[in-house]
Amino acid sequence: MSVLDSTTTILASGVRLTVPLAFAACGEYVAERAGTMNISVEAMMLGAAFTSIATASATGSATAGLVAGVLTGLVLGFTHGNLSHRAQINTFVVGLVLNALVLGLTSYLITTNEFVSHQVQVWSIPLLQDIPLIGKPLFSERWPAFMLFALVPLTWWLVERSRWGLELRAVGENPQAADVTGIKVNVRRRQALLWCGALAGLGGAYLAVGEVGSFNQNMTAGRGYIVIAAVIFGAWRLGRTMLGCLVFGLSDAMRLALPALGVTLNAQLLVAAPYLLALLAMLLFTTQHREPGALGRPFERGST
Repeated sequence: MSVLDSTTTILASGVRLTVPLAFAACGEYVAERAGTMNISVEAMMLGAAFTSIATASATGSATAGLVAGVLTGLVLGFTHGNLSHRAQINTFVVGLVLNALVLGLTSYLITTNEFVSHQVQVWSIPLLQDIPLIGKPLFSERWPAFMLFALVPLTWWLVERSRWGLELRAVGENPQAADVTGIKVNVRRRQALLWCGALAGLGGAYLAVGEVGSFNQNMTAGRGYIVIAAVIFGAWRLGRTMLGCLVFGLSDAMRLALPALGVTLNAQLLVAAPYLLALLAMLLFTTQHREPGALGRPFERGST
């Protein structure tokens, strides 16, 4: 295999591994800009991966599986929002409980059920797929991947240019001041969690019915935490966050590709590499960039 072919193969693998991260990161970015550190993004992705395969197996339609994954993410986002904002339970506790619950539930259900493999179709864009090096990685993918070309600009516009996004950023920076102006702080935060749930669900569903075609125990394997690291890596800016997802996706692709290319490295080190990179990114960038002022802080009207 030539160097060009090897590079194209690694890039194609990196893009496929980046897509589920990018979907979820679009949602996590919105949640964090609203002031919610949503660590239940792991549960959203894992739960959606399971329900997408279960639905695809039952209906024979991978597209129906994608829809089921999005709905699963929405349900988990709704649950997280109401427990942390209405019931006033610590958002980190809620996230950890949801992660443990979904992991345990899906691990049990996968042992008691058998599912038929389904995958969404590959679409190739004529002419663009023939571009050397980047053509096949970017323009010959499972069709949901192309949704990112619309979802990333839409997410940016909603947060940075719309009135809703202005209010969202206000509650993430100074919820007390936002409340004085009449903005419903926790309503905006719950809406952000719903957006996060839908996109994280889409990412988890893509992982199952797009990239793999089946469901395995603990299938996401900590990808939700890498998504959080990507948002921090991106300094709470969407473009940089997408770049962070690509860096982590390529790192994972290298882990898979190096042994096939005959490069011998410690197997455990290769498995840990994406997570070590995520940890390093968090250590470097949290000290260099300021997060939203009220990130992770609960809001209670009248408190200071």
